[in-house]
Amino acid sequence: MNTLRACSIMANICKVPISSLPLPPSSHIVTHNLTPDPVTPSPAEFLSNVLPNKPSLQRRARLLSKEAHFSYVNPMPLEFPYEITPPDPPAVIEDKAGYIEQWLSEREARQPSPVSSQIQPSLNKYTSKLRDRKRELIGLSETCLRDCLPHLDVGDAFEVLGKPALAPLIEEEVASTSSPEAATIRQELVDVLSGHAVLMASSSGPSFAPWSARYSGHQFGVWAGQLGDGRAISIHVTPHPKDAETTYELQLKGAGRTPFSRTADGLAVLRSSIREYLCSEAMHALSIPTTRSLSLISLPDLPVIRERTEAACIFTRVAETFIRIGNFEALSPPSNSFFLGGGQQDADYEALRQLGEWTARRVLKLEGINWEAGDAWGKKLLLDVARRNARMVAAWQAYGFMHGVMNTDNISILGLTIDYGPYAFMDVFDPYHICNHSDGEGRYAYKYQPNMIVFACRALLDALSPLIGAEAAQGNKAVQPGWASSITPEALVSWRTAGKNLSKVEMEQILEETCATEYGFLMRKRLGLRRQEKTDQREIVQPLLDMMEAQQLDFHGTFRRLAFFHTGMMKEDNSERMEAFIQGILGGTPDRDRMDHGKVTEGWMAWLDKYSARIESERHGEEWAGEADFDSARQVAAKSANPRFVLRQWVLEELIKKVEGDHNSGKRIMAKVMQMACKPFEPWGAEGDDIPNDDLPAEIREEKRLCGLGDKRFLGFQCSCSS
Repeated sequence: MNTLRACSIMANICKVPISSLPLPPSSHIVTHNLTPDPVTPSPAEFLSNVLPNKPSLQRRARLLSKEAHFSYVNPMPLEFPYEITPPDPPAVIEDKAGYIEQWLSEREARQPSPVSSQIQPSLNKYTSKLRDRKRELIGLSETCLRDCLPHLDVGDAFEVLGKPALAPLIEEEVASTSSPEAATIRQELVDVLSGHAVLMASSSGPSFAPWSARYSGHQFGVWAGQLGDGRAISIHVTPHPKDAETTYELQLKGAGRTPFSRTADGLAVLRSSIREYLCSEAMHALSIPTTRSLSLISLPDLPVIRERTEAACIFTRVAETFIRIGNFEALSPPSNSFFLGGGQQDADYEALRQLGEWTARRVLKLEGINWEAGDAWGKKLLLDVARRNARMVAAWQAYGFMHGVMNTDNISILGLTIDYGPYAFMDVFDPYHICNHSDGEGRYAYKYQPNMIVFACRALLDALSPLIGAEAAQGNKAVQPGWASSITPEALVSWRTAGKNLSKVEMEQILEETCATEYGFLMRKRLGLRRQEKTDQREIVQPLLDMMEAQQLDFHGTFRRLAFFHTGMMKEDNSERMEAFIQGILGGTPDRDRMDHGKVTEGWMAWLDKYSARIESERHGEEWAGEADFDSARQVAAKSANPRFVLRQWVLEELIKKVEGDHNSGKRIMAKVMQMACKPFEPWGAEGDDIPNDDLPAEIREEKRLCGLGDKRFLGFQCSCSS
């Protein structure tokens, strides 16, 4: 392979095709340290027996054995129910079950296939004998590659995607300079990330196969039993080239049925995939913890039935782990709980210990635990998860993000925003806004999101409490293998009660204090303030939010406008400028004509007077020491905390229609929207310039339009969970 192509000289990182991405050591691979489904006990058995002889075991909805954490599963995006064709030429089928297994097996990716380059592959590549649908790369995230997978060679993928642009390109396309080698590397990437090809190893080196995880959970507050990765399949895990202790898992979403799919098809549609692809990177750009987006691959010939027939799409997301609170609930379910769902296994406390120890040691990397001395870790795990999720939800509240489906199976153990469904960013400020039209009771409304994190952490405490109680009973020493194998029901109840009593108050105090502290920090940051004042929430932040609500003002637009405020504007000789400034803020409402402008302006003047005094209190403080120009430094800081571009519902809906209508032009528009989402604080659309719209270049004009509040019909727009 060309050395210049293989190595990024500036970063001193060698790039390799996806088939050559290295695996981490066995100690860092989750499937090597947890318990597989006994039906798929190893990659060797999976490849040699399940795929050729019993492939339906992956596709049938079933309860896994109670000790299992995951099941090996191959990606296989196909319509469901499967249309199993009769023999050609026609023949009598004596063994119908055997015929179905054969039909499925022929469509499994189990035929050895050559890799894309001469670099030694870390895994073998397999493809299907009969499954070869059209697959088209329509999105690839530069920021995810930069941060998580800088060693992944994508070939000529970005050249094929074309130049990001909102407006039609006038200049002619430049002829491709891509080499055949680069095209081959890109095609292999597309094949693997579309589920067409699968990377596995069963003999030499570490064994490896794709898998889906088992978890349970509470959905809308009701226990739902076993859920699991119904359309998510993890296909690879690789260490970061600059930090071998940090590994990233690659997971396909929408790649076909798994044992956890219940009655669903395991597929995803283009609409929902675009939403998650863009929002994951947008959240990262806002410094909100999140899973990351790698790619979008359209399967235009694969129909998916939702409210209407739509085209399939496979989305690849990346994270250090996809473990959720629901993974723990599956192994230690609540007792005497009203049940809705497809079933739930009995508790397996040894499996709970295995998962907890792996999570505490490898995922959270908890400090202050002497593992060799057998220190207790259960309570520390609980409190660390609480801190992480409190920080995450505080950032949601500060940036007006609404998740929509905060079920316990959608709450990450790492405190990452995960499973983007009917999410929304706040437009016209309404603290009671519900972004999910399936949430009739408003359980997950914006205002209640911090409460729902408390509910989720209580569910984690409920699952971990027997273990925490047992550790306490042993003098704060970790439980050992087989710790609950002969436990009596009475002792279990005692441990569970002790675990809750030891942890609940402290956990809830951490949640409340961490969330309040982080929220206060972020809101001060958005207002260009650096010093912590206990009165800020009561005197500055809450009155501002109250005005936004009463006047139906755009949440993000108001904050962005305030980034341009400075205290000199309050002087008497600046009255006209102040009036214009306030009118600019009021332009962020859809119902400006209904306002009592005199009263509203008076309210804003009173608030700005307090805000101005608060700003002035920092002018000579140590918080801004070293800044030559306080006002300029404040404005820069405030602008870098308040996005000019927000991934609004109207932008997403318009983009989705364009991509659905024409992939070729749509993927360029989507790439530009991704650029804007990844650099949300830039002055897109010539912000601050007084150039008339008609005099702006078409691209700049489109940028400016996408930074606006949009059509009134989309204000408060609600999405469904169907994806």
